Amino acid sequence: MAERTVRPYRFVLLAAALGTSIGLGLALARGSKAPAAQPPPQLEAQVTWPAGSKPAPPLRLRDQNGAPFSLRALRGRPVLVTFLDSHCRSACPVEGRVLRDVLDRLSATRAVLAVVSVDPWADTRLSARAFGAKAGWKSRWHWLLGNERTLARVWTAYHIAVKRTPGDVLHSTALYVVDTRGDLRAGFLFPFAATSVVRTVQALERG
Repeated sequence: MAERTVRPYRFVLLAAALGTSIGLGLALARGSKAPAAQPPPQLEAQVTWPAGSKPAPPLRLRDQNGAPFSLRALRGRPVLVTFLDSHCRSACPVEGRVLRDVLDRLSATRAVLAVVSVDPWADTRLSARAFGAKAGWKSRWHWLLGNERTLARVWTAYHIAVKRTPGDVLHSTALYVVDTRGDLRAGFLFPFAATSVVRTVQALERG
């Protein structure tokens, strides 16, 4: 798979292809504090997987309230998994507002949002709750925290690139859709449209 040229403050993540499934192509990592010029939102998922072909990597962490979180415990409910920095002032807040719209429109599906921290050096329960409040998330969300070693295993499992730099954290901006059986079914690179994610989850609900 060939690399493509990106601007200096970005770096490339090449997601692996497993069997006949295609990984998340080239995911561009964004700086949390750098101004973000957003391209048009994606109208379709960049990658999809057939039912039962790709189990979601496990998530067992604690959330913004100190409560244990397990992806396995949410079988029967669709889960959206993404990766954010609660101190970010550019792309992450924008994605947060899009995810608010997604959650609001998926209330009938009981969809859950799981946000994995990409900043174990600064993210706290308080900063995570503040981010969620500012984004307008009402319920059904968990900001998953941990130390660098613990979170790094999750980043690797989900093909998320994270790089700490002086005064900033560069990270991939991706959203995974996990179905009610715990399988990965779709992957979006940000920016994505709320309508696209909602349509994907609703299609899975219809079977």
